[in-house]
Amino acid sequence: MGIEAETSAQRVRRAINHQEALRVPFDLGGTGLSTIHVTAYHNLRRHLDLPPVQPHVAFMAEQLVTVDEDLAELLHTDVRPVIPGPAAGFQYTLRDEGAYQAYTDEWGIGWRKPKDGGFYYDMYQHPLAKATSLAELRAYPFPDPLDAARFVSLRSQVEAATAQGKAVALAGPCAGIAEIYAWLRGFEQFYIDLALNQSFVAYMLDRLVEYKSAFWERALQEIGDLVDVVVEADDLGGQTSALMSPKTYRNLIQPRHKQLFSSIKALAPVKLFYHTCGAVRLLIPDLIDAGIDILNPVQISSPGMELAGLKQNFGRDLVFWGGGVDTQRVLGTATPQQIREHVKQNIEALAPGGGFVFAAVHDIQPNVPPENIIAMWQAWHDFGVY
Repeated sequence: MGIEAETSAQRVRRAINHQEALRVPFDLGGTGLSTIHVTAYHNLRRHLDLPPVQPHVAFMAEQLVTVDEDLAELLHTDVRPVIPGPAAGFQYTLRDEGAYQAYTDEWGIGWRKPKDGGFYYDMYQHPLAKATSLAELRAYPFPDPLDAARFVSLRSQVEAATAQGKAVALAGPCAGIAEIYAWLRGFEQFYIDLALNQSFVAYMLDRLVEYKSAFWERALQEIGDLVDVVVEADDLGGQTSALMSPKTYRNLIQPRHKQLFSSIKALAPVKLFYHTCGAVRLLIPDLIDAGIDILNPVQISSPGMELAGLKQNFGRDLVFWGGGVDTQRVLGTATPQQIREHVKQNIEALAPGGGFVFAAVHDIQPNVPPENIIAMWQAWHDFGVY
């Protein structure tokens, strides 16, 4: 039987419940962590003879787009994102800073992108970098998680997706609790805090859990019955190792994750999609204990992230959403035939028994030739059948 014999929603729900569907679900653009850079998106549309569009850049810093419906349908993508809006009083205002184009986000964090050849906006201003007391942290204003503008389009987005028989992934109002704290403080100060200022970390993470919980409560009260997964994220891994010890994670972050994730699941029958890049194998048991159901992006280029071992050790507890193709070392530089063989091996490792949604390892980067994206897709189409 072909793709049409089951709906996308049925296919994804079977996969995230560790059941084999007729085929492995396919995701490109279903989340902000499995989509495509605007440059690669333009190139792919031209390659496929699709009409030019003004793409919607939904994730500003990384210049990631919302995939238009014509391309999503052409590629048989199974997931649609539901993305909250910005607060009514906030808009991205670009400013000229010499060699850079810059903006400040609603958290007060400054980002800039080189005008000449820049692909992304990088953080360069951390508003709490010089704070030396809890009083300064308490006084710092957060955005309003319950601003009505965040919620105004949620129902229309989710109803459009479900009318097409698609699975739904609901994005949150911001990055993860550890990430936002690191961005406000700056990474150097963040790591100093983990070691020496743990009362700062505890206070800010508790405050961020409160912020996120308020958003999730309202969003899931409105549309939780129509959502399949909710998306949370903290990058806890680097290229070769975790960014902190399991002990540090357990002491400072995991209790807050447990509180946040359990409150989300109490609100609606959703699966918890959790994104962390890098070599996080040592942290996976603790993440499972914290309540995650789905691990993304499954960075197979990092030590300890070999797919067969991950599937064997954690496949009963985790759905792997990603791991379909290595974006760092394969997708941008390999030949289409090499990509085909690579994708086949990854599907063979992750697909048995369900628990796998095919997606690239993180977002497709601007340097990826469209021919390679199609080679990835064709390999999924040919080999992702149960």
